Amino acid sequence: MSFAIKASLLLLVALVAGCSVLAEKRESTAREAYPPLGQVLDVDGTRVHAWVSGSGPDLVLIHGAGGNLREFTFDLAGQLTDRYRVIAFDRPGHGWTDRLPGYGGLGSTKGESPMEQAALLQKAAAKLGVERPIVVGHSYGGAVALAWGLSQPEDTAALVTLGGVSNPWPGELDRLYKVTGSAVGGATVVPLITALAPEKRIDTAIASIFDPQDPPEGYIDYIGAELTLRREALRANGQQVKSLRPHIVEMERQYATVLTMPLEIVHGTADETVPIDVHAEKIVTQAPRANLTRLPGIGHMPHHAARAETLAAIDRAAARAGL
Repeated sequence: MSFAIKASLLLLVALVAGCSVLAEKRESTAREAYPPLGQVLDVDGTRVHAWVSGSGPDLVLIHGAGGNLREFTFDLAGQLTDRYRVIAFDRPGHGWTDRLPGYGGLGSTKGESPMEQAALLQKAAAKLGVERPIVVGHSYGGAVALAWGLSQPEDTAALVTLGGVSNPWPGELDRLYKVTGSAVGGATVVPLITALAPEKRIDTAIASIFDPQDPPEGYIDYIGAELTLRREALRANGQQVKSLRPHIVEMERQYATVLTMPLEIVHGTADETVPIDVHAEKIVTQAPRANLTRLPGIGHMPHHAARAETLAAIDRAAARAGL
C-alpha cells in the first residue's frame, strides 16, 4: 500500500472519529428536544413507542420512511380521536422504537421487512388491547399496513394507504439509500451526515417531500427531523428502503386472494416519490375490495395537503368494515 493511500485512510479514520463525537452530541440534543410522546412498551425485549388517544374502534397509524409517529400527531390524529381510539407507532429503528434483534450495528446491511415490522407492531398492539383495527399507512408505512393485513386478514377490519408503496417499481432508488444502507456508507457517510447536515439542507429536504405543496406552518419544528438524523435511524432507513423491493414482489402476489378486507387508497396525482401509476393504480385492480381516491395536483403528503379527503377515506373504511 502506498504512502498516499495510507495517509488518505488515516485522514478518513480521523475525520469519521471526529464526526462521531459531533454526532453523539447532536443525537443527545435531539433526544432531549424530542422525547417520547407516548408510552414505550417492552415487546420481547424490543422497545416500541406507542401513542394512544381517543375512544371508539381501534385505528392504527404507521408512518413512512425517515419519519416517526409525530408525522400523525402533528395534525391528523387529533382530527380522529373523537370517534376512534388512535394508536400511532414508531417503526423499528425510527423515533423511539428499537431495531429488531439481528439488525443494525456497524457492518450491517439488512433491513427489517414489512412483514417483520408488522409482526412487531401487532405484538405491541396486542399489549394495548387492540382488536380488529383499521390500519393506516403512509408511504413506506403503506407497505407495512398491507403486510399487517396479509398476515392477519381475519383480525384486520380495514386498510387505508396514503401515498403508499404497494407494487414493484422500475429503475433505481435514490443514491442516498444505497449509501446509508451499505456497510461502508453506514460506517463512514452516516456519521458525517449526522454530525454535519445543516438545518437549511434539512428544511429543503422536507420541502421536497411536500412538493408541489408547502409544509404546513409549524411542521418542521414539530416533526423531529433531528431524530431521523441519528446514526441508527439513518442506517435503519437506508437498509429498510434498500431491501424493500423483493419483499414487495412477494407481497404483491397475495393481494388478490388475501386482502379481502375493505381497502381505501388515497394518492396524489403529483406524487413523484411514490408515483400513483406504479402503485395506487395497480393495487386498486389487485385487491378485490379496493377503492382509489385520486387527488389531482397533490403530492406525497395527502394527509396534510388533502386532510378532508383523507379523513373521509378513513371514515369510509370504518363504515365499509361495519364499525
